[in-house]
Amino acid sequence: MALRNRLSQHFTMSWTYPLRVSGDSARPLPAPKLTSPRQGIVHFARNRSLWPLLKARLIPLAVLSLGITLLLFLITYLPQVAFLAVFHRKGSAWLNGTFLVLSEANLIVVIFFEAFLVDKTQVDVVDAVLVHRGHAALVRNVRPVDEDEPDCLRCLGPRDKGAEYAPFSLRQIIEFVLLLPLNLVPYVGVPLFLLGTGYRAGPLQQWRYYKLKGFDKKQRRAYINEKSHKWQMMWFGSVALLLQLIPVASLLFLITTAAGTGLWAADLEDRAARASAADDPGVQSDPYVDEP
Repeated sequence: MALRNRLSQHFTMSWTYPLRVSGDSARPLPAPKLTSPRQGIVHFARNRSLWPLLKARLIPLAVLSLGITLLLFLITYLPQVAFLAVFHRKGSAWLNGTFLVLSEANLIVVIFFEAFLVDKTQVDVVDAVLVHRGHAALVRNVRPVDEDEPDCLRCLGPRDKGAEYAPFSLRQIIEFVLLLPLNLVPYVGVPLFLLGTGYRAGPLQQWRYYKLKGFDKKQRRAYINEKSHKWQMMWFGSVALLLQLIPVASLLFLITTAAGTGLWAADLEDRAARASAADDPGVQSDPYVDEP
């Protein structure tokens, strides 16, 4: 228990990143706690104002995702398991074959559908979570926010031109395909595949936050390349990808993962405000409350 507490304190308190942002001082800003898509699921479940986003496009996409997954299992599952059995022992070929087919189905859905039909919804989720956590001023940098409207989703004005949650990355797609053979490795292949793809996907999950902060390319790179952030982002991206391998529910987890991204950004802003208040006693900051 003592070791667990020390690790928790390390992840929640000790990491900082030295990033200069326009209008900010050069001092390091504290990194947030190790936020994961799990917190996004809890936050989404507790905030009914976000639920309408599940309607419209997501239900047809869920049906389409299920159809693609079933088709791939019918056509490719047994041949791939037979091939994996050459390298695997006993039941591991069946397990790795399952992950392989789910990964292939996820790749097809991502390339042809998610990037074009869900991305804007994810933008709204991130912005709504930030408003809910008291950071309407940050969202107002790029889009109108009606603070007289109590609903954190309805208060959002039109999206900024070119708004996107995570940009389409050909490099990410290529790396995803190149890493698929890791599933040939018995037992450890699937975790290695998730970590490898999560390493690339993690930084893209925070793309909206970069836009809200006005980061240029150099600032984004400095933020992403900070050692502690790399591990946080890899973990976030790996968990997000694992959730995407669950048929049908993967579309729901797209939205809840965006909520997790918003919570992560809110944690950054809260800790930056508290650090600023500590440096300048005359600055008052709102009390911070951790999301469960």
